[in-house]
Amino acid sequence: MNKKWAVKRITINLALNEAKNLENYCDQTGRPATDVIRELIRGLATTRSE
Repeated sequence: MNKKWAVKRITINLALNEAKNLENYCDQTGRPATDVIRELIRGLATTRSE
């Protein structure tokens, strides 16, 4: 069974050096920025330590 993606669009403001770092990384890896950012978000810890 295929799940449809529920999409929420966000806008972020990056400093010039952050934007350049992202652009350089995407150029080097051939990956789009959306994929890179999505992967980084998925890697965030979301459980609380007690």
